[in-house]
Amino acid sequence: MNRVRLMAVVAVLALGGCSQGTPAAVPSAQPSASASPTAAPVRIALVRQLSSGDYFEQWLAGAQAQAKALNATLEVSSGDGNNDKQALNLEQAVTAKPDAIIVDHGFAQTVQPAIKKAVAAKVPLVAFDVDPGTPEAVAITQDDHQIAEQALGALKADTGGTGEVVYVYVAGFAPLDRRNETWTRFKQDNPGIKQVAQIGVVNSSTASAVADQAKAALQANPGVKAVFAPYDEFAKGAALAVKELGLAGKVKIYGADVSTADIGVITEPGSPWVATSATDPANVGRVAVRAAVLLASGQHTERTLAVPPTLITQKGLREAGIANIEQLTRVFPGLATPDVARVP
Repeated sequence: MNRVRLMAVVAVLALGGCSQGTPAAVPSAQPSASASPTAAPVRIALVRQLSSGDYFEQWLAGAQAQAKALNATLEVSSGDGNNDKQALNLEQAVTAKPDAIIVDHGFAQTVQPAIKKAVAAKVPLVAFDVDPGTPEAVAITQDDHQIAEQALGALKADTGGTGEVVYVYVAGFAPLDRRNETWTRFKQDNPGIKQVAQIGVVNSSTASAVADQAKAALQANPGVKAVFAPYDEFAKGAALAVKELGLAGKVKIYGADVSTADIGVITEPGSPWVATSATDPANVGRVAVRAAVLLASGQHTERTLAVPPTLITQKGLREAGIANIEQLTRVFPGLATPDVARVP
């Protein structure tokens, strides 16, 4: 980046920094910054593995709002669940030489070769929920171990530490793999919890596919007391299965992640989804963009950034009358993390 661009970005960061001190839940709540007419926009290539689903849509909305506030442009591509397509998109992004690249999810083995090319080409890179394979990139994660710990803590409290559990998991996704590490330790530390089935699929209709699998697993194991589904599309699918089988009074679901649609599922009458541990996806999208802009401006940020989660219960949502993300982040201000990748 030339000196003119550097000075322009620093000026915009100074303007945008005032917006980071006020916790915000959704893009509309994020104050925008007016950039100087002479400030050259920062070009950021956002290379995504998935774009469908409430979590990913809200993540993108947060990223777009933060980019607008910091006079950055996002050039968005999605692999639509196809890892080879995402890898090709990333190769093309490196060739285009933007000011920074954000890789949103993905399989390490398919994106790391292109990430290494980005590093070699001196293109700053931020990776969210995927191992970049190099210390030169900034790695952003949700604290996935804590996410699983919080959800499983609620499961243990409700079951008394005993009972049959159906587990929903698909290997190869970095956040799910980290949550699986916690689940493995949890089973070792709580021998009264018995995993009787493992199900899971990730595709363009994850919730409906998991619902079909969950129905089969629950019918084959009538003694199940809980489902551990550490991804909101998994939890929505499991909830659908439990309700269709008339087991809402018997089987409870413990999930991860949250969105306005998720809140609706959790709080609806008779819902079996009783707890979820989550970060605000829009906030995480903002963190990724702030980190990318910092790198593009030649400023320092930690090479590993973890966004802490909050445990959200069905009881708490109902008692507070929370119906959407906007209300949620007012009640749980810890979901906003303006100090993670804070602009100067």
